[in-house]
Amino acid sequence: MAKTYSLKAEDRKRTGTGVLKRMRREGFIPSVVYGGGSENRNVKVDSKEFRDMIVQSASANILVDLELEGGARQLAFVKDLQHDPLSGTILHADFLAVNEDTEITAQLPVVFTGEAKGVKLGGQLEQMLYNIEIKCLPKDLPETILGEVSDLAVGDVLNVGGLQWPEGVSPTLAEDVVVALVAKTRVALSEASGEGGPGGEEGGADGGAEGGDTKEDAGQGAAE
Repeated sequence: MAKTYSLKAEDRKRTGTGVLKRMRREGFIPSVVYGGGSENRNVKVDSKEFRDMIVQSASANILVDLELEGGARQLAFVKDLQHDPLSGTILHADFLAVNEDTEITAQLPVVFTGEAKGVKLGGQLEQMLYNIEIKCLPKDLPETILGEVSDLAVGDVLNVGGLQWPEGVSPTLAEDVVVALVAKTRVALSEASGEGGPGGEEGGADGGAEGGDTKEDAGQGAAE
């Protein structure tokens, strides 16, 4: 299951674009805690601590134990992040207050295990979904969703229902949505049909002579 991180959140009374820019220069990320039946609470969190937390996690959807002013603690889920479009710097964070009975949705990375047998025969594994939305209770939140691809032959697909779903975790997508497939390539088709051997080459030559004119035959016909 995913790790729950501890993070200190200080109340902020200041608002306005200029004030928020100054707050970021001071090393804080303006944030808000909402939900859980309480009023929205404007807070700020340390930029470095927050970035380190994101780096250590497999996704940006993280469970956080917020240490609020006054000694209060609040379990929260990182619901949304706003980034600077040029630098990628985190500008704002939204924390959804949750409890152990709150169902949450999260975007988690899909990670494959094993090597598809179709790839060993020259096929190409193509991943169609890199992240997938799931729903679960906070205690059941995984870091990633795994997919075993070892048994995939050329032309086979792995769908949402074929992923490894931990207990208490379910997808929001239909089970028949394709996550990955082993595409047929020229090499894979050759391996499957047995082309490239002596018999295949002879058959190809005979077929060319019997099934149509060669360039030499066409030239002789023109001369006659």
